[in-house]
Amino acid sequence: MLDKMWTFITAVLALSLGISATPFRRGNISPPTAHVKNGTYEGVHSTEYDQDFFLGVPFAQPPVDDLRFRLPQSLNTTWEGPRDAKDYSLLCVGYGLDQTFYEQSEDCLYLNVVRPAGYDHEKLPVAFWIHGGGFSNGGGGDQRYNLSFIVEQSVRIGKPIIGVSINYRLSVWGFLHSNEVVGEGVTNLGLRDQRLALHWVQENIAAFGGDPKKVTIFGESAGAASVGFQLTAYGGRDDKLFRAAILQSGNPIFYGAENGTQRSQASFEAIVSQVGCSDSWDRLQCLREVPFLTLNATYNTISGSFSPTIDGDFIRTYGSQQLRNGQFVNVPIITGANSDEGASMSPTGINTTEDFKATLSTFLPASFQDAILEAYPDDLSVNVVASLGNQRPAPSYGAQFRRSASFWGDYYFIASRRQTAKTWAAHGIPAYAYRFNAIPAGVPPEIGVGHYKEIGFMFKNLQGVGYRPDILPFEGKGQNYIELADLMSSTWVSFVYDLDPSNYTGRNSSIPAWPQYDVHDPRDFVFDANVTSYVEADTYRAVGIALINDNAAEVLHR
Repeated sequence: MLDKMWTFITAVLALSLGISATPFRRGNISPPTAHVKNGTYEGVHSTEYDQDFFLGVPFAQPPVDDLRFRLPQSLNTTWEGPRDAKDYSLLCVGYGLDQTFYEQSEDCLYLNVVRPAGYDHEKLPVAFWIHGGGFSNGGGGDQRYNLSFIVEQSVRIGKPIIGVSINYRLSVWGFLHSNEVVGEGVTNLGLRDQRLALHWVQENIAAFGGDPKKVTIFGESAGAASVGFQLTAYGGRDDKLFRAAILQSGNPIFYGAENGTQRSQASFEAIVSQVGCSDSWDRLQCLREVPFLTLNATYNTISGSFSPTIDGDFIRTYGSQQLRNGQFVNVPIITGANSDEGASMSPTGINTTEDFKATLSTFLPASFQDAILEAYPDDLSVNVVASLGNQRPAPSYGAQFRRSASFWGDYYFIASRRQTAKTWAAHGIPAYAYRFNAIPAGVPPEIGVGHYKEIGFMFKNLQGVGYRPDILPFEGKGQNYIELADLMSSTWVSFVYDLDPSNYTGRNSSIPAWPQYDVHDPRDFVFDANVTSYVEADTYRAVGIALINDNAAEVLHR
């Protein structure tokens, strides 16, 4: 499967880049092996990167047939002789653009391990990647998240790490919610998949040369929100599964409805009705017996979606409340967002104050709508997409799009990022906050430094492996972009290696060290390609962000 998939992607890349983007070459040396609890895996050695790949390694029993819509089950078999771990698994079933190039399956609970070769007698720190995609699409095998580049960078700066990426159940398959689901205790399965993968790493990563005591979980968007949910899981219980976390455009605080069956019961009823399970005495068990193709086709016809929900178990209550109560795992973090997050999230066609207010009226009380309008004025000098200067966006976006985008970026990501950093600092736990401020190639000017734009830099994916040919991040960009990717990927590696983001060989001495967040002197690090990256006061849009953070419980969690 991998070879066919990669042949297609690399063919597209080769046309646009004029190079070979092959992720690995199978050399003539003996294949690498790893002896885990259940048996032995045989991987692939990459001569190009001098790395060993173990791909498509199962960390749970396949969640199919009677295990559909159940808690993930640990592997319960052993075997003699080596098993192949040489190809990425199929992605979990999802719905969205991230699945475009990839085959999918219910049988999808697999992970990938990428390690640098030649460190057989060392225990290397581990970077555990959780992909994003709105909890509805994506996968660990998405080649934009190819771990080879950041692992290669770790060796280059003298801080070698091992990379792990995972799949977890998505959408209806991973986050089905209803009274029946709650009653059976099978809520938030996608998050529980992640948790079981972390347990698997604790039990088995030493077999690959990794140190189970030095695991850092990191993710972007829904992946970062997942990291947040792992930090607050079971009321903030510390199961010693990780020693640090990195949250990119997502946090333990999610300002929105997570109110269980009030939101999802109607969608559940629609599904069971259409597949003929309405009259079953056990409707959830009936869904387990529905053929996959039938259930998948049915879900594609209903309105509504499924995502993490407060269940009183894995997710005890809103993240904002748990952070207020100190109910989170006390480990160092990096937390940040992009300058123009909201430009990727805001409705378009926002021409007037009335247009902006109409988008708020769908979820906010009238009095709070007016407060938001006052806190987010139509002032181009303070609104996001600063790269447009004093210009209005194209007519299709609307004259007041930048005003709207400022609010939506703060609402979804930036306000919660600031509150998370403040909470960590108030508890005396190291936190490093950042703002990413570089526009990759292929991005419309109105989007600017929007959501997801840091990914190619953080992974140092200079070739744009896995990207569409029209949005290769570094195409046509100068050396300053390559240097920013070098800085960002090295910073992440340094934090994973020894929890210090600024201490590594080859760091540009003209770039200031990244300070820990301080409640009394809040500062974040700005990753910028147009000027030397720098440190700034974390006080921008103070009125609007404070309005959001101060009214979470009373207004936003409804």
